[in-house]
Amino acid sequence: MQASLNQRLASEALGTAFLLAIVVGSGIMAERLAGGNVAVALLANTLATGAGLIALILTFGPVSSHFNPIVTLMDAATGAMPWREVPAYVAAQITGALSGVWAAHAMFAVDILQVSTKIRSGSAQAFSEFVAAFGLLLVIYSLAKHRREAIPYAVGAYITAAYWFTASTSFANPAVTMARSVTESFAGIRPADVPLFIVAQLVATVAAVLIAPRLFSAK
Repeated sequence: MQASLNQRLASEALGTAFLLAIVVGSGIMAERLAGGNVAVALLANTLATGAGLIALILTFGPVSSHFNPIVTLMDAATGAMPWREVPAYVAAQITGALSGVWAAHAMFAVDILQVSTKIRSGSAQAFSEFVAAFGLLLVIYSLAKHRREAIPYAVGAYITAAYWFTASTSFANPAVTMARSVTESFAGIRPADVPLFIVAQLVATVAAVLIAPRLFSAK
């Protein structure tokens, strides 16, 4: 029996909050401990995020575990959920994402309210976000059709890899992108660069909606 809408929205908000607490909190910890070595800091941030995603999807998956507006949009566009629920899902994800950032700030005793100055601009960054988001949606769509039990591990593994093979370090999530604009930490993104990232992610969603059902249709 499917969980109620309120249960699913609570799951989306809480799960997304934990995701951002992991991304931002591990970024703060990594930067403090890496002694200026950016590669070591990124590696630590990557491993924490990938492991955290696996745990969160396993935990919240029985209720709802999109944690990402483009996953919600793809589900609606491919008939897996009704369009009328999309605004509530996206609102829950954004609210959770912001709450997770602020929770990370509180845990590390830094200013709760911040604005990032980390520049992530240019066509290479935008294309990286397109690739990261498109690949993530292909992974999720294929496994949802054919190996649902593998989704947590595949998503965690994909994001771990995409932190390193994309120039943008794979945000691949509009809620995450917006929330990371309010942290002046290793994980931040300047607010002026947020629209470019989100547009790239939405274009990737359109591409995935057009391609994935044809590529991964049941035999």
